[in-house]
Amino acid sequence: MPSRRKLIALALCLVTLVAPACYAAPKDSDWEITPDSERALDRGLKWLTANQGSDGNWGSNDLGLVSMGTLAYLAAGHTPGRGKEYGPAVERSLSFILKKAKPSGLLNISDGQRDMYNHGLSTFVLGQAYGMSNDQRIGPVLDRALKLIAATQCKDGGWDYRAASQERGHDLSLVVMQAKALRSAVDSGLEVSPEVTDAAIKTVREHYTPRGGRSAGTDVKKEPGQFTYNAGGQGTTAMAAAGVVCLQEFGQYDDWRIAKSMEYVTMRIKNKDDLDKFDAYTLYYVAQALYQVGGKDWRECYPILRDHLVAKQIRSSERASDGKWTGEHRVGGLPGELYITSVSCFVLAIPNRYLPILQEGKIGSLNSAAAAKP
Repeated sequence: MPSRRKLIALALCLVTLVAPACYAAPKDSDWEITPDSERALDRGLKWLTANQGSDGNWGSNDLGLVSMGTLAYLAAGHTPGRGKEYGPAVERSLSFILKKAKPSGLLNISDGQRDMYNHGLSTFVLGQAYGMSNDQRIGPVLDRALKLIAATQCKDGGWDYRAASQERGHDLSLVVMQAKALRSAVDSGLEVSPEVTDAAIKTVREHYTPRGGRSAGTDVKKEPGQFTYNAGGQGTTAMAAAGVVCLQEFGQYDDWRIAKSMEYVTMRIKNKDDLDKFDAYTLYYVAQALYQVGGKDWRECYPILRDHLVAKQIRSSERASDGKWTGEHRVGGLPGELYITSVSCFVLAIPNRYLPILQEGKIGSLNSAAAAKP
């Protein structure tokens, strides 16, 4: 007898007109989801719904955070307006994002320094929503958002925090955020310029740094290393994973930098003291890196992340608290709880493979120039 989640996945694929082909879950996928993780995911979604509010934005004008809330529902297989329990909540949050899109295509209504961060994340989520629902309201907004990403790409292939093309981009986080948005659009059947993505992938590779730094005569392929925030500089678990996610999603599976960065990422996951320090931002990229690489890394490390999140969830008799996660240091108050709870739900929902980005998408010509790796 097919499981409930597999039946929902089949139904989603049947009603979606532009999404990629249905993903056939591997036969040994039962280990990925436990009864405890399913209950934790549902409690998390219930908390998001109970605390959303009628405007759909959880009291936040940060479109990146609102988009993460939307992504939590989508990852669990819930689309706008479908289903009595969560369909209205997805509709409210998605409508808020669409209404706040600027004529220029920019998806940011908070500080200008968050222009491309919020824009990239929101564009990514709109691409996933479009691929799952074929909601015709999304298409024009998504098209303008993609054009803005192309127009604001810096000359070195990266992006600045503000929505303006500069000589040089700022850091790896911005490159990966925009690249994921572009990849999300490909999954939904939209056209994306290979020149833009090729330049972005080249920039991602330039953010790989050997552990001992770059020195003459050193074979970087033999030395430990990882993707870093700045080219040749600051290394974090989140950035090591983010670089991996970007290359994997664009089909650069044999890039030697992936395995090097994953050595560091998996080491951090297996160290409980390190794992306890993971914030929402780190969890978001680490979980995706594990999934995209798959194999031993996914089999060994995803259960660690999953069970860690299940254990950390708040269980309370108070509706306002039950089902949320706390401990987010980057963002405080309800927005912080929205952030960590949305990411935690997203991570727990990944094995369902409802999102187009987690299925076999259409990469096609986007691999052409990027295949010539330096």
